[in-house]
Amino acid sequence: MSLLIKNGTIVTSEQTFHGDIYIEDEKIKEIGSKLDIKDAEVINAEGKYVIPGGIDAHTHFNLHAGAYTASDDFYTGTKAAAYGGTTTIIDHMGFGPKGCSLKHQAGVYHGYADNMAVIDYSFHGVFQWVNDDILSEIEDMMKLGITSLKIYLTYDFRLKDDEVYRVFKKMKELGALPAVHSENHEIISYLRDYYIKSGLGSPIYHAKSRPPECEAEAISRMINIASLAESPLYIVHLSTKKGLKYIKMAKEEGQRVYSETCPQYLVLEENKYLNEGAKYIMSPPLRKKEDNEALWTGLKDGTISTVATDHCPFFYESEKKPAENDFTKCPNGAPGVEERIPIMFSEGVMKGRISLNKFVEVTSTNPAKLFGIYPKKGEIKAGSDGDLVIIDPSKEVTLSKKILHENVDYTPYEGLKLKGYPVITIARGKVIVKEGLFYGNKGYGKYLNRSKGILL
Repeated sequence: MSLLIKNGTIVTSEQTFHGDIYIEDEKIKEIGSKLDIKDAEVINAEGKYVIPGGIDAHTHFNLHAGAYTASDDFYTGTKAAAYGGTTTIIDHMGFGPKGCSLKHQAGVYHGYADNMAVIDYSFHGVFQWVNDDILSEIEDMMKLGITSLKIYLTYDFRLKDDEVYRVFKKMKELGALPAVHSENHEIISYLRDYYIKSGLGSPIYHAKSRPPECEAEAISRMINIASLAESPLYIVHLSTKKGLKYIKMAKEEGQRVYSETCPQYLVLEENKYLNEGAKYIMSPPLRKKEDNEALWTGLKDGTISTVATDHCPFFYESEKKPAENDFTKCPNGAPGVEERIPIMFSEGVMKGRISLNKFVEVTSTNPAKLFGIYPKKGEIKAGSDGDLVIIDPSKEVTLSKKILHENVDYTPYEGLKLKGYPVITIARGKVIVKEGLFYGNKGYGKYLNRSKGILL
């Protein structure tokens, strides 16, 4: 199988140039100009951008949350991702049974994903409790290609600060990267109870029960504990200006603190909770315009390292809407895996908030580096996987559930007008989406046995 992409504007995290790309046996073989390869399938990319396939390092497919299960599995979710220009996902495992080992969920998730995904995939591990046996399993997880593991500071299986410290110390010793969901559980619990007891259960109180200070305090605490443990730190789904300030300060002092934000925290605001607000119940919640603007600045100046989605969809009509009067009973999460690349290109590049190269850096190259799949992924160079996306900068699209492919009955971005959109997605040299048609296959995606990440 060989493929020749001609006449495109090739964009990496470091350079932009006009040229051709030849892919053979799933790998990029040659990059040049006026390439002529006999018998290769030719795609003319004149007037379009050719970028490395997107890497979404934060999804939740098949997630079980109480009585609910995320509506996208590893087939429907990765298919939607491919339509949106993402060719690799790294899924955050959900919690397993109480007292289970770290490796337990790895087995469960291989059962979910293997022979289902249409694009390549990997997993982040998850801590539910900590003792010497659990800490000894981190090395076993790394041998399974899982070199990043997640800690929650809220929800049922949250860790205490001394447990976090022990995890950070062990992960630093082994060269693994800890990822942390940073919110102050105790304050959130108090506020949730207060609002419900006061008869204030509408969706806006979901946001009010998780104020920016709860995220910022937890981020500050994790930065200090990571410093004490001499460990790198990755903050997931950063949503606030206040939290960003702590990360910026730590980075300026030389600490290896990395963070991701998500499109919802860049383009949506808290006022969404006032109309069909259950659609937007996610944690952390949507914030204010000043937070949106600060996060764009953080992306531009390099304080924020990556953009992921935290894709975790539940049906609005049957699952979310019934909880409009009690936000504590609403399944927590929203879709977005298909919308990420188009939103970041249109709202970021086309509106002058970030450069083309920064766009590629935060949506593909940095995730590949941090999570141990670079330069196999996240790059356009000889030897890298033939994961490419072609974007037509002139294509105008209004986002709507009617045109998307996520297995859910709404998009939080309904009506958002975009300029520029992916028109071809290529995964390991195979065209899997072209001009709105799907040519991929269930099970084509391979599990990525990840190495230790590159600390930026």
